[in-house]
Amino acid sequence: MCGLAGFFDPGRRLDPAEFAAIARRMAERLAHRGPDDEAVWVDGEAGVGLGFRRLSIIDLSPAGRQPMLSSRGGLVMVYNGEIYNFHALREELAGTPWRGHSDSEVLLAAIERWGFVAALGRLDGMFAIALWDKGARRLWLARDRFGEKPLYYGGLGGVFLFGSELKGLAAHPAWTGAFDREALGLFLRRSYVPAPHSAYAGIKKLPPGHYLSVSEAGEIGAATPYWSAAECAAAAAQRPFGGTLAAAVDRLQALVDAAVASRLEADVPLGAFLSGGIDSSTIAAAMQRARPGSVRTFSIGFPDRAHDESRHAALVAQHLGTTHTSFTVSDAECREVLPRLCEVYDEPFADASQIPTLLLCRLTRSAVKVSLSGDGGDELFGGYSRYAAAARRWRRTERAPRAWRAASRHLARPLAGSNTRPWRRLRKLLEPWGHESAGALYGDYLSRWRTGDGLTPGLALPAPAFAAPVLGALPSLEQAFMLIDATSYLPDDLLVKIDRASMAFGLEARAPLLDPRIAEFAWALPASLAVEGGPKLVLREALFRRVPRALVDRPKQGFEPPIGLWLRGALRDWADDLLAPASLGKSGLVATEVVAARWREHRSGRRNWAYPLWNILMLEAWLGRARKG
Repeated sequence: MCGLAGFFDPGRRLDPAEFAAIARRMAERLAHRGPDDEAVWVDGEAGVGLGFRRLSIIDLSPAGRQPMLSSRGGLVMVYNGEIYNFHALREELAGTPWRGHSDSEVLLAAIERWGFVAALGRLDGMFAIALWDKGARRLWLARDRFGEKPLYYGGLGGVFLFGSELKGLAAHPAWTGAFDREALGLFLRRSYVPAPHSAYAGIKKLPPGHYLSVSEAGEIGAATPYWSAAECAAAAAQRPFGGTLAAAVDRLQALVDAAVASRLEADVPLGAFLSGGIDSSTIAAAMQRARPGSVRTFSIGFPDRAHDESRHAALVAQHLGTTHTSFTVSDAECREVLPRLCEVYDEPFADASQIPTLLLCRLTRSAVKVSLSGDGGDELFGGYSRYAAAARRWRRTERAPRAWRAASRHLARPLAGSNTRPWRRLRKLLEPWGHESAGALYGDYLSRWRTGDGLTPGLALPAPAFAAPVLGALPSLEQAFMLIDATSYLPDDLLVKIDRASMAFGLEARAPLLDPRIAEFAWALPASLAVEGGPKLVLREALFRRVPRALVDRPKQGFEPPIGLWLRGALRDWADDLLAPASLGKSGLVATEVVAARWREHRSGRRNWAYPLWNILMLEAWLGRARKG
């Protein structure tokens, strides 16, 4: 787990003598991702610079250093992540003159033996890869299947930049820092900037499961999939699991145990996040089975019991016999994190659980260097209530006459941005009937600000919607919505949150439930097991074999601080400043009167607009920091 950054300047617009210094500056911005070592590699004649910061996890010796040259010297690679099947790949690569025992060396040998794209299909892991082919003078980039590891790229002024985080790209002289207004508008809807967009013009995120290359002349190829979640889901659904619930539980338990075991490879201490919920408890139980008596688990709690899961985590840890560390954070400690958010996330990001996630990662890093998480369980096994709610809503909408649905759209449009309560209520009643597809309706469930709210009158942004092939890939609408989340909300929100929070403290986070075999199993489940038996039926039953039902069978609880209360109390002055018309008017992105109306309602306690307002606050805080440079 590390940080990479680099550039390709085919026209050598900058002095090649400066390349090493530039690559080093780019990498230095990522020192938090790799505090153990640093190195650069440059080819002034070709116009290439690669910078790297290392977090040493496997093979702590100099043999694991990057940038790494292949055994024949024709390839140079920087890579962030872990390849979990590297032992099996190493056996296949018999005859390679090994220098150490790192997964990085095996990855580079696999590319040298089989070619870049062919090697990607053999990898089981999380990764972002940048590889320079010295002979072909071609740069290659790739990202893992689910997007656990980040990779930004873009061409600015004839120079191609890339890196793990935007702050690394910003250290290059070609960086302009121009905002992408459409991407910022999309953020206001979704609480995150969706791929392939970034907050900056000319810079993109490489989508999960994709690769691209840049030619000797600097021509940037199209991002091309080597793996598609939608295609794999559709293929799995064509071969549905035909066994009983007990057989499904057997199969899932075996898959989880194998995924966890493969993610315990490390030459440093490791542990697990434990909230006491289904997903994290499943991972902790599998870890304890693999390494009895040696597992460390970590949780944080809140003074407000309505937001506190730490007592549940402690009971699960006690049952499993893990060495458990829990820390109750005060409201003041959570608020102290606020100034760091824009620095950690680089672009606007408004998942309020980013605050406790940062604190949890800080706590965990004090004892271990690698931690396993339960990310992916909700999206693969149906953990959110919105799946069933949206499906019910669409089935009612779909039965309505087309004329009524068209009339609803027509009548709701003029009400966009209306701040008077009667008209707002009327629009809320009309909008669900006006959706043209299930994907468009589900987009509203994912949006903090909707098309009709009138928040961004100067930006003609499409409402979040999803293509019919995704909706038709799985046997039920609820499962299709899960797949939508697995390809959007999961990589662009949840995995961004845990990657930046963990790497801010030099902690590696691994997500066993995102093993492709587990995903394919989940997508092959019939609706009777995936939906009709209740949320996470198969995953729950697998956990109940190892943890008593009474310890974990409770309503889902979010990992979030009491943002709504804070905005009416301790954070009110801070929010007043950021939401003032003069402040909002600087960007011209939002309708100040729409925001003002919601802020008045929230402060008064008449309505809880905490989450939509949090999006505005995170945008304004980020804009203020970005303008200062």
